[in-house]
Amino acid sequence: MIFRTLRQRTRRILPWLLCLATFASFPALAADKYPSQPIRVIIPFGPGGLADISLRLVAQKLSERIGQQVVIENRPGAGGVVASNAALGAPRDGYTLIVFANGTAISKTLFKLPFDPVADFTPISTVAYFDLVLLTNSKGKLKTLPELLAEGKKRQLVLGTINPGSTQNLSAELFRSMAGVNAMVVPFKNTSEVLTALLRGDIDVMFESYAALKGAIDAGQVTPIAATGTSRSAWLPKVPVVRDEGVPGYEVTGWNALFAPGGVPADRIKYLNEQLNAVLKMPDVRQRLEALGTAAGGSTQQEMAAILQRDIDKWAAVIKQAGIPTQQY
Repeated sequence: MIFRTLRQRTRRILPWLLCLATFASFPALAADKYPSQPIRVIIPFGPGGLADISLRLVAQKLSERIGQQVVIENRPGAGGVVASNAALGAPRDGYTLIVFANGTAISKTLFKLPFDPVADFTPISTVAYFDLVLLTNSKGKLKTLPELLAEGKKRQLVLGTINPGSTQNLSAELFRSMAGVNAMVVPFKNTSEVLTALLRGDIDVMFESYAALKGAIDAGQVTPIAATGTSRSAWLPKVPVVRDEGVPGYEVTGWNALFAPGGVPADRIKYLNEQLNAVLKMPDVRQRLEALGTAAGGSTQQEMAAILQRDIDKWAAVIKQAGIPTQQY
């Protein structure tokens, strides 16, 4: 009698228990679904620059692919501190990411940072690569890199760049040390000032990205005499690279990449890597980035980590040789 009663009660209670178990599992299922909300990508630069424009393009395509909005948030600040603090202060759930660039590798040595880009962040993938360009005044007599190098044997050259510690500035310092010429590097506040100095004849050559000087190049004001990459670019196919024109081994390749704060689940990092690499292989994405003077290119997490460490070591040596002091952010 007692067992029959227990069986009857169990039959009555069991459906309710199953319902409760099902409802209780819903939060866990929702938590496992990624992404289930918008993803924020913090950029340590202001709007309108190469990194901002290219990442917005990639974010749009990534949004379409994953079915969630990828929102770009600009957080400029010295050494990327503002952006990095914002990323590190967010939950480690894969919904807040950050853009690192070759400037991040420079900042590791140049600034006393309150974070470590290697230890505190997880690489996802590279996004795009770009080189810098050496440009001379189109009305001047220096039309090729060999001519510039020959002139540097006769007198002191003046190399113009933007602010000390920038990729442009350190690229010029690296060139000065490797080219074996008499040269001095003069920094200016911004690209416009460097261009004005070049057109006025105050400097012999300037180091800058193609994107920043495209207007002056197209207008015939300046002549690109060499690029800093390892091979000729699609946007300046007639312009040789420095290493092939008299300075063997010289190479500067800029990059933008996607990172996450340390602690984000590995499966979410893997998912983001796969989706981002798929976007970067899209022909329309590659064409639109190329028009900006940058080449789309994804990577594995390990490859990105190696690129960051390589550039940290490279620029630390250049900064030391140039005698640039460590700065407060």
